[in-house]
Amino acid sequence: MEQLNNLINELEQHILFLDKTNTAVSKASVGWHIEHSLKVLTQIIDAVEKSNPNAYKWRFNLIGALVLSFNKIPRGKGKAPKTVIPEGNITSDTLKHHIEKTRFMITKIENLHPNHYFKHPYFGDMNLKPTKKFLGIHTNHHLKIIKDIIK
Repeated sequence: MEQLNNLINELEQHILFLDKTNTAVSKASVGWHIEHSLKVLTQIIDAVEKSNPNAYKWRFNLIGALVLSFNKIPRGKGKAPKTVIPEGNITSDTLKHHIEKTRFMITKIENLHPNHYFKHPYFGDMNLKPTKKFLGIHTNHHLKIIKDIIK
């Protein structure tokens, strides 16, 4: 998962700007976007790891197919579930700790069965290969927002 590790490294580089905001780009701060991205990564990996690969059933989902085909999430179109919305005080220390946890979680998905999966709120059940792709697309989506806030 070299791609995900590279994206985590990029998130880490932006911790310096954690308090920066730009309401023309996003209501949330850079730190919020970093923490949200990390929460999505760790919670999805945890769900995939705990899933039963025998229970996975593929179903076509147009929205998911479009996002995975175009490698892009349109801004402002999705609403994050409460479980991945950052709460409380976000500090450089909490972000660094969460980055280390996320790096460890990423190593876990390498040896999972291809039909381990998670249920995406918009895309439905996604097994391992599209899940890895989605995690990269989602993280990159927030990195683009972070870069626009910092500009």
